[in-house]
Amino acid sequence: MSNNGLHLSIVPQDLRNQYLLGFDDNIQAQFETLVDSPLSKDTFSFYTSVSAVFSSKIEGEDIELDSFIKHKRLGVNYQPDYTRKTDDLYAAYTFAHQNRLNRSNLDQAHLQLTSHILHPSKQGKIRSGNMFVITPDGKIDYVAATPESVGDEMKKFYHDLKLLLSSQLSFSEVFYFASMLHLVLVKIHPYEDGNGRISRLLEKWFLAEKLGSKAWFIQSERNYYQNHSQYYHNIRLLGMEYDHLDYSKALPFLNMLSNSLIGMDV
Repeated sequence: MSNNGLHLSIVPQDLRNQYLLGFDDNIQAQFETLVDSPLSKDTFSFYTSVSAVFSSKIEGEDIELDSFIKHKRLGVNYQPDYTRKTDDLYAAYTFAHQNRLNRSNLDQAHLQLTSHILHPSKQGKIRSGNMFVITPDGKIDYVAATPESVGDEMKKFYHDLKLLLSSQLSFSEVFYFASMLHLVLVKIHPYEDGNGRISRLLEKWFLAEKLGSKAWFIQSERNYYQNHSQYYHNIRLLGMEYDHLDYSKALPFLNMLSNSLIGMDV
């Protein structure tokens, strides 16, 4: 395989062969058919709207695609609170379209997408406190990396990201590592908030770096939202505490990205 010599610090490779054996060859053919929407124009991207809206909806935002498209493309005015956070996420995706994926740009994208979520002192900054994911009924759903370890974990993460970006990977390997980077980042939970949004953006950004601009037309965020119960279930399969995660259970999550292309309307 093309990346046998990779020495990754934090991104697991144990499932790679199993993932590649089960990878549907039709996915690459489907990817090659992707084209931009005729609704897009110089000042508006339809598929960026799809990404921003459905990634926002995963986080509970009350925003509809039709309304957001009217807002961005036609200038329809809504109450600011209705579109503000999705506007920020749209801006972060647009920034990613125009810039290389690296540590400083990922932090900049996080700053943009949390402009109306976090205090400015926390935007694009690694957290310094404990982080828990809480269920709607007030129970602890997940305990993220400790504040003492999160900095070191992110150093490992950025080491692996840089190495993967510079390595020659097959089409299916790109999908494997894009999904795994998404999962590892969301499990570290390095920011005070916006971790899900930035992890989904990272996944798409990595695909675009490795496969070209067609990757921005993949409706992965829509697929995750339409199957959001399964999406969260697959994330939870690894365990409740960062220090005891079992990445051998990650395959159902990894398969969700490629499944976004199966039977997808383009």
